[in-house]
Amino acid sequence: MTVAATAALLPTSAAFAAGKPDSRTADSATVEAFGRIADAVLNDRTSVLLDSRSADRKATKLDGKVRLSSGLSKAEDTGLSSLKMRKSWLAALGEAYTGADTKTSVDKTTVKGNRATVRVTETTVLTYKKIRGDEPSTTGFTAHHELSFSLGKNGKWELTGIRPQDDGPGAINEPRTAVAATGSIDLNGSPAATRYPGSRNAKPKSLTATTKGGLDYKAMAAYAEKYWRNYNPAYRSFNSYGGDCTNFISQALKAGGWKDAAGTDTSDYRKWWYNKSSQSDSWVGANEWSWHTLSTKRATNLSNVYQMDVGDILQMDFDGDGSKDHSMMTTYRSRMGVPYLTYHSTNTYRKSVASIIASYPGAIYYAYRT
Repeated sequence: MTVAATAALLPTSAAFAAGKPDSRTADSATVEAFGRIADAVLNDRTSVLLDSRSADRKATKLDGKVRLSSGLSKAEDTGLSSLKMRKSWLAALGEAYTGADTKTSVDKTTVKGNRATVRVTETTVLTYKKIRGDEPSTTGFTAHHELSFSLGKNGKWELTGIRPQDDGPGAINEPRTAVAATGSIDLNGSPAATRYPGSRNAKPKSLTATTKGGLDYKAMAAYAEKYWRNYNPAYRSFNSYGGDCTNFISQALKAGGWKDAAGTDTSDYRKWWYNKSSQSDSWVGANEWSWHTLSTKRATNLSNVYQMDVGDILQMDFDGDGSKDHSMMTTYRSRMGVPYLTYHSTNTYRKSVASIIASYPGAIYYAYRT
């Protein structure tokens, strides 16, 4: 167990810049105890997903200045049960993890009277089990959490709540209740099926440009995998304005050959552009990006998410309300036809489409051939 991640593993987003804990009203031992219990809770969540017997819960074994409240302990019991179900769902989709490394760093501690708020950054790497034989070695993510503590009459701090602080799909070890889509919804574009394997209607791409003006999909993937965690300083981050996911895929698409469709009206979805002072809504907005790509025929809908190849885009409508909430890019496709997604918010590297579906079985998915 560790409560300190190396600087190289921390995201560069200003919204979550790590700093020295504010310990003016909490001594260093207490701040360290906050970090230990955060690390224990997050490690407990990760361990449930592993393809082996889960170890005893660390968070309930800690002894010292900080412990779980009874209410949060019950909530975590429920959460771990949901993660066990997710593990089973993943197994049915042909995915498992053989090992994991979860590290937690304390970014900021604020104490007011008998209440404390602690912000932490989690860095997790999971090792894929070789089931089909051509899975990538690992998947990884950074996630941010806000923990709430209360000081009891016995002088012990109790962890009473933990909330994710990122937009976009939750980390694979984040307990989450899926919302089923209901009703008749008027959608732009065609939803994609999620059954493996996908139909063979979409043929594999030529991944490098073979003609002048052609697209280089390997360059798109290389860009996304270079900047998934450490943001490119040449571009603005939109994490504080609803999420950076579509801004990120736009950058990667441009790196692979997409040309600006210049304009001056930011709301004109037929245009797609970015400059030093502004950008089109289609550059940063999930819905606007899909409107642009489909109306200009820069992309076409795929009928199944498993048809996606490198450089293709997956979007999600989490709650079935007709509005797309998140955008991701395929940066690896296994020989057995499983796409792996890399994205911002939560910053994530090579997460399989199977693990996303297992976490959000009620979401609506849109797959795009770029």
